[in-house]
Amino acid sequence: MILVTKWFGVFLCEGEEVRRYKLFEKDPKLVARKLAAVQRGEVLPEERELAVRRMKVADPRLKALGKPAVFDSSFIRPEAYGLTAEHMQRVMLELGKIRVREPLSEDRSIAQAIRATDDLIEEINLLSERLHEWYGVYFPELGDLAKDAEYARLVCELGERQAILDHLGVALESVGTDLVPRDLEVVQGVARTLLELYRRKEALDAYILEGMERVAPNLSALLSPNLAARLIALAGGLQRLARLPSSTVQLLGAEKALFLHLRSGKRPPKHGVIFQHPWVNRSPYWQRGKVARSLGAKISIAARVDAYHGEPIADQLKEQMERRIAEIRERYPDPPRRERSQQRPGQGHQRPQGRRR
Repeated sequence: MILVTKWFGVFLCEGEEVRRYKLFEKDPKLVARKLAAVQRGEVLPEERELAVRRMKVADPRLKALGKPAVFDSSFIRPEAYGLTAEHMQRVMLELGKIRVREPLSEDRSIAQAIRATDDLIEEINLLSERLHEWYGVYFPELGDLAKDAEYARLVCELGERQAILDHLGVALESVGTDLVPRDLEVVQGVARTLLELYRRKEALDAYILEGMERVAPNLSALLSPNLAARLIALAGGLQRLARLPSSTVQLLGAEKALFLHLRSGKRPPKHGVIFQHPWVNRSPYWQRGKVARSLGAKISIAARVDAYHGEPIADQLKEQMERRIAEIRERYPDPPRRERSQQRPGQGHQRPQGRRR
């Protein structure tokens, strides 16, 4: 016996024969609420009512009622129970309304924040380049005296070359040209905008740090809050990241290279966004694939523990990872030798023959 849940009811089957069934209500809104509960992983009252001992279930969500098994339930058709395609359309429309109105989970908000951070970084880089090029005509030496947000702050708040030199306590003769006050005011406005972008990025970083320590503490401690949030964003949520195999986690962020490998046969990627972690990017190139594979496995464990609110295990995972890296470095200290090109059959090395007389 196997328990099957369709969009219009629950069925207890034996082979391709329905033994018992429980149809959902005719009201599309009530049916949509039940389907939303199914998508959230809940067990319906109808499913508990039809459950029997030693049965199997077609949905892993119901593993508390029986052993999950693959089952083809296409023979259970809604037309056989008086339901039409128009009724299914109304149910799915109501289901869409329910899911859209659901509150956004915190891990998905963090995923949006990390995407917003990427957008801010791109804008900051573009505007910073423009500010350095424009203000550098007036004071080119400031690029050696201040960096990033400090550069923008000095231009925004002081502006005048001599005022900045007095503030920094530096005496030098600039080779820059002069700017009329009108042009300098415009440049200061650009610096003011850039400084505000830096502040927005700092606020987003603080939000991500605070949220990740609450949502995924093990993953944040194993990697870093920003890298962990980036993995969650790429996977589409913490729950989805927890369900991914470690081999997929290892390649998150390298989808273009992977598809290029599948399409054209080029070398497959060994790592995705986890390359940003020092364990991977500081390893020699011939060790990175093995390190990335091990790190992907530890990330999967940490994500599952965080998704299902387990105990803190980040320190244990770090120790295991460090031992694994030491083992890789000991076993593979030198780069692999390049294999000699294989000779064609029948074209082995032959001794040169002398001239026949």
